[in-house]
Amino acid sequence: MAVANGVLAERSSHLCLTCGCEEFGRPRLVVQLENPAHPEPYELILQATENALALAEGWIGWSSGATMSLGSAWTPHKTLRRIADHLIDHLCQIEARANNEVPVPDRWRGRSVTLDSDWARFTELDLDEATARIRRLAQVMALRLRSLRSDWDTNVGEEWTIRSIAEHLAEATAAYAGRPMATPVVPSPR
Repeated sequence: MAVANGVLAERSSHLCLTCGCEEFGRPRLVVQLENPAHPEPYELILQATENALALAEGWIGWSSGATMSLGSAWTPHKTLRRIADHLIDHLCQIEARANNEVPVPDRWRGRSVTLDSDWARFTELDLDEATARIRRLAQVMALRLRSLRSDWDTNVGEEWTIRSIAEHLAEATAAYAGRPMATPVVPSPR
């Protein structure tokens, strides 16, 4: 898989989630940085997304309990929902700015809400579904950020610059992904 000028390349990890033996795991996209010492804003988004999805692989098998943090209960489903919602929130903010429109206000405040569906057990298919959705959102955000390169540091008064929005989004994605605890691997009783 590639994103605009080969920024992403597909890679597979080799770790069995059940016993730790080497086998093909879920494909992970490697973000190829133009300058590793100073990643571009769109690269930060792609990196944070892939890092979050790699952590989420450790949540497979989760079926109860939550981590309390940021004034809320965090489960795997809530975390991945929040990462996707946050990408949408800031993509809308950037699109509205680029088109001289006022963004639709966010009255949802999804970070502070834990839904009944957030408590559902977390399976391989849940991760695959969330990965497909979140990667596409991150790609759209990255492409839009690249197209607005000349506006990254434009001062817009009280609002964050586009660069600051991207940095915030990458930091928040990492923070959200660090909330649920990895599911412990329990050896087979046999």
